[in-house]
Amino acid sequence: MSQSKSKSHETQGKKATGRIERKSALKSFPVVGLGASAGGLEALKAFFTKVPPTSGMAFIVLVHMTPNQPSLMPALLQKTTSIPVSAAKDEEPLEPNRAYVIPPNKDISVYNGKIQLLDMTTKRGLLPIDYFFRSLAQDQGENAAAIVLSGMGTDGTLGIKEIKVHNGLVFVQSEDSAGYDGMPRSAINTGIVDMIMAPADMPEKLIRYFSHAARQSQDIPAQLPVKEDGWIHKIYAILRSHVGHDFSSYKRNTILRCISRRMNLNHISSHEDYMRYLRENPDETDALFRELLIGVTSFFRDPESFDVLKTDVLPDLLGSLRPDATFRAWIPGCSTGEEVYSLVITLKEVIDKTSNRISLQIFGTDIDNRAISKARQGVYPCSIKADLGEERVNRFFIQEGDFYRIRKEIRDCVVFSVQNVIKDPPFSRLNLMCCRNLLIYLNTDAQKKLLPLFHYTLIPGGVLMLGSSETIGSATDLFETINKKWRIFRRREVPKAIRQIVNFPTGPLVLEPPQDSSAANPQNKAFDTSYLTQKVVLELFAPTAVLTNSNGDIINIQGRTGKYLETPSGPVTNNILDMVREGLRIELSAALRAARSSAVQVTKKRLSVKTNGDYQLIDLHVCPLKKPNELAGRLLVVFEDIESESMDETGDHAGKDDSSLASTRIAELERELQTTRESHQATIEELESSNEELKSTNEEIQSANEELQSTNEELDSSREELQSLNEELQTVNAELQGKVEELSAAHDDMRNLLNSTEIANIFVDNNMQVRRFTPESTMIVNLIPTDIGRPIRHVASNLKYDNMIRDLEKVLQYLTPVETEVQTDEGRWFNMRIIPYRTRDTF
Repeated sequence: MSQSKSKSHETQGKKATGRIERKSALKSFPVVGLGASAGGLEALKAFFTKVPPTSGMAFIVLVHMTPNQPSLMPALLQKTTSIPVSAAKDEEPLEPNRAYVIPPNKDISVYNGKIQLLDMTTKRGLLPIDYFFRSLAQDQGENAAAIVLSGMGTDGTLGIKEIKVHNGLVFVQSEDSAGYDGMPRSAINTGIVDMIMAPADMPEKLIRYFSHAARQSQDIPAQLPVKEDGWIHKIYAILRSHVGHDFSSYKRNTILRCISRRMNLNHISSHEDYMRYLRENPDETDALFRELLIGVTSFFRDPESFDVLKTDVLPDLLGSLRPDATFRAWIPGCSTGEEVYSLVITLKEVIDKTSNRISLQIFGTDIDNRAISKARQGVYPCSIKADLGEERVNRFFIQEGDFYRIRKEIRDCVVFSVQNVIKDPPFSRLNLMCCRNLLIYLNTDAQKKLLPLFHYTLIPGGVLMLGSSETIGSATDLFETINKKWRIFRRREVPKAIRQIVNFPTGPLVLEPPQDSSAANPQNKAFDTSYLTQKVVLELFAPTAVLTNSNGDIINIQGRTGKYLETPSGPVTNNILDMVREGLRIELSAALRAARSSAVQVTKKRLSVKTNGDYQLIDLHVCPLKKPNELAGRLLVVFEDIESESMDETGDHAGKDDSSLASTRIAELERELQTTRESHQATIEELESSNEELKSTNEEIQSANEELQSTNEELDSSREELQSLNEELQTVNAELQGKVEELSAAHDDMRNLLNSTEIANIFVDNNMQVRRFTPESTMIVNLIPTDIGRPIRHVASNLKYDNMIRDLEKVLQYLTPVETEVQTDEGRWFNMRIIPYRTRDTF
């Protein structure tokens, strides 16, 4: 079953839905809100390019604009779509197949199908997109769709939660297609998004979803006959097999609504087809699981209820505690932790007004592992300031970019864990239990099971707080009302004789193996008789035994352990040392250590164990197991009761006089004292041995610490050297960068100079290989760019000049210029000069 909180109450949701249906009976159509910021224009263009003229939907566009600056957004979007796009006007009724753009310096909302424009204030609560999405959800319900597009920050994250609570649709632009992925990523991290895709793919999905939903509402009745609901049990089985949770305790209408939404999103009309789709697509099973959780919550939901808790309930609860006591509270179905932290903040504010020092231990549980992970992180978008207020945000949170992180003093008070309130063991000895808006999603049988369980978890005078749409039903004998409006109750003390039986959850259900039909066969009768005989002997005569691993974690239990073990308050544990009763902890701990170290059986004689106000003498045996191989390394802990002295009918000890009894008692005390001395001596020896080991370990740690300190000093020195080297490299790099720039400029100057002279120039190196040439030279010598690096003698020439190579070699040898007149094959004459190439050092 799911335990995630919803932000709305079921009865209020029904009223809201009914209001929307009556209001829009004559004119009902989907309304789509699109929120964007930086990079959103391209996403909006891609979206509206694909919107057909007859989509049947109204679109409201919200972008972060500069105040008092005229907006060109309507004109820019109008060029990409065939539907009319205009700036939104106050009191303008929404119409299908139209787009409305928020004007600058305004907040926008929807009320009764009309646009409401409000002046933007300096002390605003919600961010503009969050504010609009909330109003859209409350006004349009399941006809609302929210789309979060490219943008920086977290605007829209809180708003889509409200859309989801009212059964609306949530789309988000994929991060890889967004120019800025801040807003999409923040929305995706909520885990409640229906679809993630590129903006161009969204219009088709919207049309198909709402058209399919309209057909489903006409074709499928709201309540199926019992004979036709077999498919829903198959879906229960698929979910339990995949996620490990049974949703049969959910209210039927909730299940049908969630399944219908997922069918609409996947465009599936038949329940049989959807069952097949679930089995073939594990991702869809996960999506349905998230849908059923309704994992939406917020800080200080219903603020008045927290005010009542703060003023009328918590002062009395905290005032009844002793100094330095611990206040324990449990919030099942905590989702992503907002309500847990809200309660801790409220408790801190009350404690600060008192002089009593009180510790807090708050438990937050949920079956959604992903939600618990987010709750443990304690990181929320900046838009939570609208629910918390600036004073609480500054006091209890630390800002990290676009997010707020809960302070350590609050986080340390809370323990989050994955737990199913129906099948897992509960917490106990609680001062307060807040279970708001969880019971409204469970059927009557589940509620009747949980309310006695809640009564059991609270201490006398403990308080239970439910959601404003929840009641304690027939459990009025278990609780008395403190505040009727906000459903706050105090535990009644009920006589044990008339107390309701608590169906105490003990963990996952272990099913008995099916009975083999061959057991009734006469030929197997001897085997069955032997097995049953062994079972009877074990139950009647064998002592209680517990099989543990080397750390004391319980693996198996044989017999009744109630006299020796009990479940402690606090987090669930499976370690035998945490569960033993008074009088056994020290002896059992010593016996386990001795058995592990010596690998021989250890026995502790005549130990006195406190059991339900009385004492029981036992012999304790701890046996290290070596056989069979499957149990090798395990420890068997055996509790053997010692019978008390027999009494005759008159109450006198049979056959013993007073002196004999005194001698026997003295002998018992001497044995007990001797046992205590031996145990004390063994403890001292173990302590001395542990001290020596700790000294040795401490010396090793000190040595390692010195080495690490030396290494750290070397690293610091290396870091300083590297830093100095890095500064030198930066200086050299700057110089080289300047040289490169100068060289580039000189190169450009030389190229422009050579080109401007319109003189054919060819540069060759000492090996007669071409290094560079000007464009004019290609008209005389047949050069192409790939000839650079080739010997010039391999290049064909148009000159009637056979001594060019010889003259080149002569110039290279004597560095004396050569000048002569040459003729081309076409009969043109040129004055050719061969001069040596001089570098800076050769001038």
